[in-house]
Amino acid sequence: MLDAPHTAVLAVNLGTPQTPTAPAVRRYLAEFLSDPRVVSIPALLWKPLLYGLILPLRSGRSAAKYAQVWLPEGSPLMVYTRRLAEAMQTLMPDLTVRHAMRYGAPALTTELDRLAAEGVRRVVVLPLYPQYSTTTTASIEDQLRQWQPRHPGVTVTLVRDYAVDPQWVDAVAGSIRAWWDQHGRGDKLLFSFHGIPQRLADAGDPYPQRCEASAQAIADALGLAAGKWQLAYQSRFGREKWLQPYAEPTLWALAEAGTKQIDVVCPGFATDCLETLEEVAMGFTETVAERGAQMRYIPCLNDAPAHALALSRLSVAALA
Repeated sequence: MLDAPHTAVLAVNLGTPQTPTAPAVRRYLAEFLSDPRVVSIPALLWKPLLYGLILPLRSGRSAAKYAQVWLPEGSPLMVYTRRLAEAMQTLMPDLTVRHAMRYGAPALTTELDRLAAEGVRRVVVLPLYPQYSTTTTASIEDQLRQWQPRHPGVTVTLVRDYAVDPQWVDAVAGSIRAWWDQHGRGDKLLFSFHGIPQRLADAGDPYPQRCEASAQAIADALGLAAGKWQLAYQSRFGREKWLQPYAEPTLWALAEAGTKQIDVVCPGFATDCLETLEEVAMGFTETVAERGAQMRYIPCLNDAPAHALALSRLSVAALA
């Protein structure tokens, strides 16, 4: 039987700098890019490159990009994650619902410590990554494995993947339909997912299959014919080969082939963030326009009621 006062749900997102400044971005990127799940280069080779070249070059540039999308309340990812957790708390008043970040604050292990100190004995950890990857959900698993032995009285359940969860799929499809009802439907819908290095997929990371499954399920829920939608990957970093097709060149090809209006949605992101707002909504839109077409960005689910409801039901099912 569920002991509600001693049960919690912890929604975990990737993380964000605390301010859109170079020092804050540097601190955030240093933690993020030091995770071997994110960059698997041996530390002896990687750390000098990271601290000597990448952080000095990227911190200021990234800070300028964050400044373009920063909200009055803070980072979009932080604002929408907090609001989402609050919406889930409203739907699950008998449980404790909190949010945490894998990198930055509020830190995942800090929030787990806090819950344990408050007497919580069951925790559902819900990564806000619908599609499992060794680069994201597995990194959270790593931290849970390190934390759990120090707290034997707390049972932790991880939601590993919800790429084709029917209620989540319906929430995404519903948000797209609502956007189309307001703005009209474009000629083609592009599902843009965050990429990972191809070598990780070759080594067995199931992420591309999970993205494909999500896109197909959402397209089916929308009743889209095969020629009306496409999948691509964004946000690649470095020179090695990442999952293809790459999103921006795919958009260019569509524009140059005569597609006049392209809608883009990013169902791998639970909340809007730098990658969806600056890279896609601003950057892709501009370069597609240069090629004679119009690109329109459909926002993430963020704290939409249907999103909060789908994740709340996932959490309750995990407890059962």
